[in-house]
This record gives sequence, C-alpha cells and structure tokens, in this order.
Amino acid sequence: MYFKDLPERKRTLLFVVLGVFFLTNALVAEFMGVKIFSIEKILNLAPLVFHFFGEDVHGFNLTCGVLLWPFVFIMTDIINEYYGTKGVRLLSYLATIMISYAFVMLYMAMQTPGVDWWFYSSNYGNELNMDKAYNAVYGQSLNIIIGSLVAFLIGQLIDVFVFHKLKKMTGEKHLWLRATGSTLVSQLIDSFIVLFIAFYVARSGQPNQMSISLVLAIGCVNYIYKFTMAILLTPLIYLSHFLIDHWLGQELSNKMKNRAQGEE
Repeated sequence: MYFKDLPERKRTLLFVVLGVFFLTNALVAEFMGVKIFSIEKILNLAPLVFHFFGEDVHGFNLTCGVLLWPFVFIMTDIINEYYGTKGVRLLSYLATIMISYAFVMLYMAMQTPGVDWWFYSSNYGNELNMDKAYNAVYGQSLNIIIGSLVAFLIGQLIDVFVFHKLKKMTGEKHLWLRATGSTLVSQLIDSFIVLFIAFYVARSGQPNQMSISLVLAIGCVNYIYKFTMAILLTPLIYLSHFLIDHWLGQELSNKMKNRAQGEE
C-alpha cells in the first residue's frame, strides 16, 4: 500500500528530507553564531590585515554560523532545482518563523531562576557560574537576531530569483553557473545586510555604532570566506544532483525539474 504511488511518494519524501536538513542547518547556524573563531589560529598563521574602504580589519574572524550557511544555500539550490520557487519560499518562511520561535523560547528560558546547586555544578567549580554563562552565551542582542533573520530571508529570495533567471538563460546546461552564481549573489547581499542592521541602524547615535566604511570593510572580509566556500562546494552540488537523479529515476527527475522551471 505504501508504494501504491511510488513517484509521488518519492517526490514527497525527497522534499521532507531536504526540508528537514535545510531547517536544521538554518536553526543550528543561528545558535552556533554566538562564537567567533579565527581562521589564522586554525591554520597557525599570523593575523592577516585587510584594507577596505579606508578601514583596517585585523584578523580573519568569523562567527561559527558561517560554517553551516554554505550548506543552507546548497540546499536552497537543490530544492530550487526540483521544487521551484514555491518550495524554497515555503521553507524560507518556515525557517524564519522557527528561528524566531526558538529565540523567544530561549529568552523565556533565560528569565527562569536557576537552581542553587546548578550554579557551580561544572568542573570549573566556583570559577564558573553556570547561570551567568548560559545567559552570556545565548543572550544575543535583539538587533543581531533581527539583522540575521532579515538578511537570511532577503538572501533566500534573491537566490531564488537569480537561480531561475540563470536557468532560463542556460536551460539544463551549466548547473555550476546557476547554483554557484545565485549563491554568490545572495551571499553578497546577506553579508552586508546583517552588519548594516545590527551594527549601524540599530546602534544609530550610540558610541558603539559602526561607521558605514567599517560595516562595508567587515562585510568584504566575511564575503571572501563565503565566496571561497561557494566555489569549493560546487562539486558537492553535482554529487547531490547525481544521487538524487539516480534515486528518483531519470523520468521522474526530468518531470520535477520541468515542473519547477515552469513556475512563475
């Protein structure tokens, strides 16, 4: 009975698997983003100095969230290929809602009083107050959360638009162009929007407000990483398409791609 309509069930199952992976990566990336890491330290190199827009940016320092975002955009392109704009938009809106929901629940958790014995229950003893550590790690400011969500949603919608424009121009050829090209454009916009909202608009008139030039400079450094990862992960897109096409079968795969491309 389960395999009565195998093509439709395969189509549904694939969407569920891709959607779950997409939502999980998007949500986890937000929480991972509270930690900043140094690429130079990983490679045991001296800190690099970047010069953009008259500003010096010391060190290739990135949030851990960027480790997952390239995979989110790969999922976006794969979903776009087989399910079209409607599929990507649905998952993008769901991701935005679920990330917002998660932060509301986390905020409520931060407001609850901790049990006394838990405060110093770690191996660090009295050196680490678990309640303060919990709030310090997860207590991101609202402006960063808003900036991240707005950047994510706009980036996704731009990715969808560019992907389909390129596919209309090239047809089934040049998968690397529409997949990697749409990611490069959307990531470029994403890199600057989150910084602009979180550190310029939201801090307008405050002593810690970033200048536009510094926002642009840091955005350029972030984009260097995203650009590099988008290029390096291009083979993964081809591998994913090969495995999906093999599992779906060429007839069903072509039918899904044609249906996705026919959407306006």
